[in-house]
Amino acid sequence: MKKLVSLLLTAVMLLTCISAFAESVSGPLVLYSSMTDNDIDNLIEAFNEVYPDVEVEVVNGSAGELAARIRAEKDNPQGDLQWGGLSPADGDVNNDIFAEYTSPYEEDLPDAYKSHNGRYNQDHLSTICFCINVELEKELGLEIRSYEDLLNPALNGRIVLSDPNSSSAAWNNMCNIFAVFGYDSDEAWAYLRALLENGLVISTSSSVCFKSVDSGEYVVGLTYEDGADTLLKAGSTNIRMQYPTNGASATSMGCAMIEGCPHPEAAKAMINFLMSPEGQADLANRLQTLRFTNPKAEYEIAWLPADSEITWVDRDVAWLTEHKAELLEKWNALYAEIHK
Repeated sequence: MKKLVSLLLTAVMLLTCISAFAESVSGPLVLYSSMTDNDIDNLIEAFNEVYPDVEVEVVNGSAGELAARIRAEKDNPQGDLQWGGLSPADGDVNNDIFAEYTSPYEEDLPDAYKSHNGRYNQDHLSTICFCINVELEKELGLEIRSYEDLLNPALNGRIVLSDPNSSSAAWNNMCNIFAVFGYDSDEAWAYLRALLENGLVISTSSSVCFKSVDSGEYVVGLTYEDGADTLLKAGSTNIRMQYPTNGASATSMGCAMIEGCPHPEAAKAMINFLMSPEGQADLANRLQTLRFTNPKAEYEIAWLPADSEITWVDRDVAWLTEHKAELLEKWNALYAEIHK
């Protein structure tokens, strides 16, 4: 009943706040997104209740794939905005492909979630977690709780991570490892070496890190809560989420309008929707799997644990942003050394 009342209140707020968004918008909108199908479908449904005359076309891919595509199309942009995979840790690397635009709701946000470059609008949080196949864990006689547990020889070749060079989810997990073990510390690199030496599998797709665990191909995926939780919401009994007992952290993720996009008014309307308290509350209530950034958004999430149930560790976003390129270079060298 409480959830129903929340949904009804959100619907009323949306109906009364249509004029608070951009002026009436119609026509096509091309959305590039690294989010899950469930996220995208719910966003389009919610957005079209406010903007019924906008026809949304979706191009799905990893953050790295989308950035490469947008850059390749720079002289003749085909997309209007990107949602997902845009983190403050990117620094200014994408300033040439995204337009300067922040929503009218920027001032609502805590300082940690405000745009760092005047282009990214940080609308949701991506919290790292382990996605674990419960039957395989039981068969192996394991209780996987911490990072150290992933070094068990029984998990050799049975843990998957996407490529941190192209996947924001993988970079997110690397950032958490540095937050736990120390930034560019000997301990952190010793752990990453041990993880690779235990047969860590690198995938080209972030979705593999929860979908292939659900199907039983891997025991553990280093992933993010939204991806894993979407499967639980859909009824999966094959997996569970584990936040490492050493500490978990989140990064804010955003959306941005593509420089020179063909439909800028539609792009701004969707960004405004994603950043507004009404839009975030509506989407949160529909998804029940994603935490959002606007503190004025009121919602309840049934499929995620409360913050108090997770051991949190602070993340130095500024340091990670400054050193991302050299950390990835060091990671690539380590990977090449082990797989020579």
